[in-house]
Amino acid sequence: MSITVATLGFPRIGPRRELKSALESFWSGKSDAQALLAVAADLRAKTWTRQRDLGVDHIPSNDFSLYDHVLDTSAMVGAIPAIYGWSGGEVGLDTYFAMARGAQNQDETEQAGCGHGHGLDVPASEMTKWFDTNYHYLVPEFAEGQIFALSSTKVVDQFVEARDQGVDTRPVLLGPVTYLKLGKSKAQGLDPRTLLDTILPVYAEVLNRLAEAGAQWVQIDEPCLVLDLDKADRSALHHAYASLAKTAPAVKVMLTTYFGGLVDNLETALSLPVAGLHVDLVRAPEQLDVVIARAPAELVLSLGVIDGRNVWRADLERLLDRLEPLVAGRRDWILAPSCSLLHTPIDLDAERSLDPDVRTWLAFAIQKIEELATLAKALNHGRASVADMLETSRLAAASRRASSKIHDPAVAERMAAVTGAMSRRASGFGQRRAAQAPRLGLPPFPTTTIGSFPQTEEVRKARSDHGKGVIDDAQYESFLREETARVVRWQEEIDLDVLVHGEFERNDMVQYFGEQLRGFVFTKNAWVQSYGSRCVRPPILYGDVSRPAPMTVEWWRYAQSLTARPMKGMLTGPVTILNWSFVRDDVTREFACRQIALAIRDEVVDLEAAGAKIIQIDEAALREGLPLRRGDWKAYLDWAVECFRLSASGVADQTQIHTHMCYSEFNDIIAAIGAMDADVISIETARSKMELLDAFADYAYPAEIGPGVYDIHSPRVPAAEEMADLLKAARTRLASGQLWVNPDCGLKTRKWPETRAALINMVAAAKTARQSVG
Repeated sequence: MSITVATLGFPRIGPRRELKSALESFWSGKSDAQALLAVAADLRAKTWTRQRDLGVDHIPSNDFSLYDHVLDTSAMVGAIPAIYGWSGGEVGLDTYFAMARGAQNQDETEQAGCGHGHGLDVPASEMTKWFDTNYHYLVPEFAEGQIFALSSTKVVDQFVEARDQGVDTRPVLLGPVTYLKLGKSKAQGLDPRTLLDTILPVYAEVLNRLAEAGAQWVQIDEPCLVLDLDKADRSALHHAYASLAKTAPAVKVMLTTYFGGLVDNLETALSLPVAGLHVDLVRAPEQLDVVIARAPAELVLSLGVIDGRNVWRADLERLLDRLEPLVAGRRDWILAPSCSLLHTPIDLDAERSLDPDVRTWLAFAIQKIEELATLAKALNHGRASVADMLETSRLAAASRRASSKIHDPAVAERMAAVTGAMSRRASGFGQRRAAQAPRLGLPPFPTTTIGSFPQTEEVRKARSDHGKGVIDDAQYESFLREETARVVRWQEEIDLDVLVHGEFERNDMVQYFGEQLRGFVFTKNAWVQSYGSRCVRPPILYGDVSRPAPMTVEWWRYAQSLTARPMKGMLTGPVTILNWSFVRDDVTREFACRQIALAIRDEVVDLEAAGAKIIQIDEAALREGLPLRRGDWKAYLDWAVECFRLSASGVADQTQIHTHMCYSEFNDIIAAIGAMDADVISIETARSKMELLDAFADYAYPAEIGPGVYDIHSPRVPAAEEMADLLKAARTRLASGQLWVNPDCGLKTRKWPETRAALINMVAAAKTARQSVG
């Protein structure tokens, strides 16, 4: 019997976001591909070496990506939509990044200040959330008669690269069944699962090449095994792995599942011809005994015992109490995080300014590997061999349980006083709309933006200088006021109907609020990848939440004083703050969310009292918190919707409540969206060509909707005619009187030249639409 340690994936961005810097330098034309690839290679080498030095026995390769591992898989199998002009062979960086970000002709791109041109004018591929995380992936797109062929040898190249550096790795592949299930087809009636026999030869070729290069094990991720699967899904899994066992027999497969329990898919997983199985024992600890009882003796089990998605230090003694009886037998075991560490910050040692008590309760990716190594050593050699580390873990767990920083009696008292009436508007939507319309005086197809405007280098420098003390509070506020006034004037110039103040004072849509709420702490360097070069620093919710003072009222009041047009109050909703934070694991998510909802409610009421006619409460992440099993949906949606309504329902009928949702499939939760009872919802629909509106049309959604008419995740500037066509498509699904006109999402990450051009075109598209309704 031996206990070894594995990681399933490691953060890609680098401890100082080196990948982000290299990508954005390349995209802007300041550096070339060689420089980008050199940075990537250096990050990989350091990551492999560091994991080896920390005691990882099974080190992953091919977990690194320049943008997204699902996009990498599409490149590997040659699933490149025809619009990208790819003619076969190796998928190059131009094609790869065109799929990720869109591309525009060289002259147009240069005029918009967007960097590299690709001789194309194409939108980016559709993007959505990776299961129930805040990581985004590029949705594979398949065509009728789809042909797959090995078109990127990245997985083999990176294995060889690590081997040449003296590091033996376990390459990682996204499994064929999960990959096909994540994909879509524009061909009506094409089920991606029918493409399995076409794609399997590519997987077999990759596995055989890896075996020839010396790989003994390959990790194949099939997280679909924690979903509700039908008979066809299970048949596809059986067929796929039986085929690979025959066509690529020389390599051992570690089948990896995560984000939940196998439950009714356990029999399927255990019957597949693979050498190992990884299970998530953080999300589904209850599955441990049944997995062990039913797993064949020769199957190597990988136990995901350390949380790969949250930041809390593990109670190692408690884990050992659970694990020690299991390892008394002769089976070999692997200890691992529950999932890839992609979803956690890299190193707690970079956070010296955190509250010292809270800091002792935390573990980031490096510390989680240290925890795994400690567990393995204790199980292999006895607890005495790691006595000091176990004592540190015990003291941290005891400190957190007893800390007075976590529990606030005033919050508990307020929670107990919440009534059902507090989560209901006084009147229905029809009455509210009648009260709001004359007060706002908006034209048909009113135009607005989602909230933020570009945060330029000047804005970021001013924020940095203020944080360092280079400029004082008065100088910083003066700068922010000038930026706000400039953007308000510009919105009036291009004739937007409902304005925003630009959010120049805000670092992040969640962090800005969390920093003003009790119960949160914030990091300096704990970045996590959201997509591509987009990184976030999730707040850490450690205790009871309350709002000591108004958070946005003064900035709204100043912005509204600059214009006679309606100025939206901009807030982040309670469910999104919860889902985009590292949350407490000592209370339920529902309990924590209600506390946040009460704090946001206070801000909504104060904005209305200050004169705000429109208040937007963004719930960008409501759907991503949806449990992966349909049977668990109702409980989550009930409390999530109630929390939104609790935050929004303290205002009068004539105050218009907006909300915004990011990339999501709305069909299956449309009733819950309706139950949110917002007056206006804006959603991201440009990449789907308004297909996401079908759910709202089928549901007969009664309120107003702003379907995004251009994709802000791409630097591409669509023509006014293109946006007008999208509005026409929207009008085939919804009544003209329901429709607002806006971008897909906030404009914080974009540059000003492309933003100006796109919004001018957007206003022109709205005016064209108005002509058709008189």
